[in-house]
Amino acid sequence: MLAERLVPYYQVEVLTTCVCNAQKDYAEGKEMINGVTVRRFKTNPLHIKRKSPFSNARVIRNIRMGLYKVSLLNPIASLIPVWTLFKKDELRLFRKNIFFSSTLFSYIQSHKDEYDVFIPLTIDYPETYYTALYAPEKTLVIPTMHENKNAFRPILTEIFTKVAYIGFNMETEMKLAEHIFGPKMSPHGIISVGIDIAPMADWEETRTKYQLPEEYLLYVGRIDAGKLDNIFKDFLAYKKKYQESKLKLVLVGSKYFNAMQHPDFIYTGFVSDNEKTTIIQHAKIVLNPSKYESLSLILLEALSLGKVMMVNGKCNVMKEHEEKSGHAITLFYNSKDFIEQLHALDFNDTLRKNMEGKGISYVQQNYNWDLIMQRLIQQIEYICNK
Repeated sequence: MLAERLVPYYQVEVLTTCVCNAQKDYAEGKEMINGVTVRRFKTNPLHIKRKSPFSNARVIRNIRMGLYKVSLLNPIASLIPVWTLFKKDELRLFRKNIFFSSTLFSYIQSHKDEYDVFIPLTIDYPETYYTALYAPEKTLVIPTMHENKNAFRPILTEIFTKVAYIGFNMETEMKLAEHIFGPKMSPHGIISVGIDIAPMADWEETRTKYQLPEEYLLYVGRIDAGKLDNIFKDFLAYKKKYQESKLKLVLVGSKYFNAMQHPDFIYTGFVSDNEKTTIIQHAKIVLNPSKYESLSLILLEALSLGKVMMVNGKCNVMKEHEEKSGHAITLFYNSKDFIEQLHALDFNDTLRKNMEGKGISYVQQNYNWDLIMQRLIQQIEYICNK
């Protein structure tokens, strides 16, 4: 979305790998997609066993996480902004990543003078590190970070103190980085991202195709244990307590583990963007149970379509959304809370109606594309002029 919206202003290229999913890869080489040149590079074979032995890098990461929890990492970072201890172990972990592509990194290193700005996304993968390593003065990082173990990797101190600019999605995310990397962090601010809502597919066709019920609680995203937490168990407990509820749990997305099977659970698998819009539009309530988010596009999409959201209150980003939106979303903190909040939304039409209006207004005011692109272009020009 960002790349295509930059096309009217710049010549835009995407540098990426051939990885598609576990079953197939994209073709290596160059292609044009909606005005953007896309260059795909092969990844390195994974000769090393995925499960690694005891790692010194992991020990340092855990130490940094512990220092953060007792509010000592920030003052230490002002004295020691870059941590290079056991860097070889860190690089070894990168080489075991499925997205590690030595040909991509060599291309950046040898062609960096042909580009004015590099914009790597996410800190979880080696692309961001090697882009920042080879062209720090031209790099605008969009980290999409949250409070998990990856945020405390010592090798990230090289990125966050040397790149030209860091663009965050939320204030909560930015404050997290400031507490981890300290006062010597590179220039930074909020850029964020907007959303694209595809036109709706025909509801009757979509409902028949995926056997969707009349009323449902909707989850959209990767179907894995880390994202869904205890939702299967909690939803069944809700249905047992409130047997008059007509809700079923509909899950849209690819499965990454053997998810529980039950008559109240409906798995659609991957759906088209048009079908996704229709499925969101007809949901009674939309759910995001993840504790780890830097923004949550599904939250913005659902709110913009006038749907009520239930989200994990243990995620600070979600708490920021809840406060700034004037309580357009509902937080839950544990299984008991989940059941109580779901019951309130399920059976209170007035409550849902009030939340729907607030959500639409919140997205329009804070995540419109004119605002987002103005911020991004301003920082691109800042780097070019610098």
